[in-house]
Amino acid sequence: MVILLTGATGYIGQRLLPNLIQKGHRVICCVRDKDRFNPVDSIRPYIEIIEVDFLEPTSLSRIPKEIDAAYYLIHSMSNSDEYDKLEERAALNFKERLRTTDVQQVIYLSGIVNGKNLSKHLRSRKNVEDILSKGSFHLTTLRAGIIMGSGSASFEIIRDLVEKLPVMVAPKWLNTKCQPIGIRDILKFLDDVLLNEKVYDKNFDIGGPDVLTYKEMLLKFAKVRKLKRWIYTVPVMTPRLSSYWLYFVTSTSYRLAVSLVNSMRVEVVCRNEEINRILNIFPEKYTRTIERAFAKIDKDQIASSWKDSQISGVKQINISDFIDVPKYGCFKDIKTRKVIVKEKVIAKIWAIGGENGWYYANILWRLRGYLDKLFGGVGLRRGRTHATALEAGDALDFWRVLYANKEEGRLLLFAEMKVPGEAWLEFKIRNNQLIQTASFRPHGLLGRFYWYAVLPFHGIVFNGMIDELTR
Repeated sequence: MVILLTGATGYIGQRLLPNLIQKGHRVICCVRDKDRFNPVDSIRPYIEIIEVDFLEPTSLSRIPKEIDAAYYLIHSMSNSDEYDKLEERAALNFKERLRTTDVQQVIYLSGIVNGKNLSKHLRSRKNVEDILSKGSFHLTTLRAGIIMGSGSASFEIIRDLVEKLPVMVAPKWLNTKCQPIGIRDILKFLDDVLLNEKVYDKNFDIGGPDVLTYKEMLLKFAKVRKLKRWIYTVPVMTPRLSSYWLYFVTSTSYRLAVSLVNSMRVEVVCRNEEINRILNIFPEKYTRTIERAFAKIDKDQIASSWKDSQISGVKQINISDFIDVPKYGCFKDIKTRKVIVKEKVIAKIWAIGGENGWYYANILWRLRGYLDKLFGGVGLRRGRTHATALEAGDALDFWRVLYANKEEGRLLLFAEMKVPGEAWLEFKIRNNQLIQTASFRPHGLLGRFYWYAVLPFHGIVFNGMIDELTR
């Protein structure tokens, strides 16, 4: 079968792809930016990669006519304040393009929307479902609530709260009920509904066996981690204050925090378990999904992370637009050191950031991260997905990886922190020398003032960092 996979670079898409290949399907991967997509070599013979922007109807012409089924995993929740309009446009364009193909079924992963007072986020999901239901294909909608798994947004946010705050004074929405489900079970459902006529033209709620309040989820998470935590809810936190609370304590972006808070005020519990009986899938308990997630984390086997998607940042960029660092109109801080053992230096560079820190003056890096959060940036809390591996598109603290080639000895990062301009940080080994270059293209007078204001700190931080890298 030929399967169209949208959102192939996303958290779910990256995990679903190898499952589809393993079942013998040929998969056409829709990505907005090919440079952000790094499938392993073993699956490349079985996939075709096409660049598609679902907001641009002309680009959808690249979707071939000969497809049997499609997964619709497109979401724009943090791309804009008007994400609901963007999601509507994308769904309309997708539906119209598929009219000219042989597709039999579209599978849409949505959110549980069985309440009357829906958040903007859930209303948008339902609107997309309504649009797709009018297509020339059979639609199967799987509606999930909180998705738990290594690297998922919900998992990482709960982990941040539990591991960093022994005592929480939290908003009253922590008493809202939900029905979490593990990523492993999500993938089972997505696999088993494929071209299954029993689920054509229907929607189903999918969730785990536990109905919990968010407070109970936090406390059970703490118990698995063997941590003692105290949580007190107060009625005085407005949605805006709640969003700031979530934003400053966790690694989420502010825009995503707003969407999450608005959704968390709405109860999301499955209507029934009809889909479980049809497919003979019975999801795991909440605590078991947490144990599985940490087993993956401990082995450094996180297959995908929400932090590597566009929604974790404040800048929506195509890597190809920034991979060539400008030669003119930039301020540059270039430092060089002799390299004794190339392999050791490269290993240090590829392990930079996250828990390892930046090798020198980490207190200044953390201070910069705090300031970035204050001004609406991503801060340092995103960390990194893997301890020693980096690929183009990965998030790395408040940077985005643009290029990573160990054999060439070159790593190029682009700043996603709040700065009045554009900033790059490059590590390159040439002729037994490490060349470390910080480049900044200022926006106006404020950008120039910023560069000169931080220049003294650059002298401390960047000299110390290159010394440690080559030590």
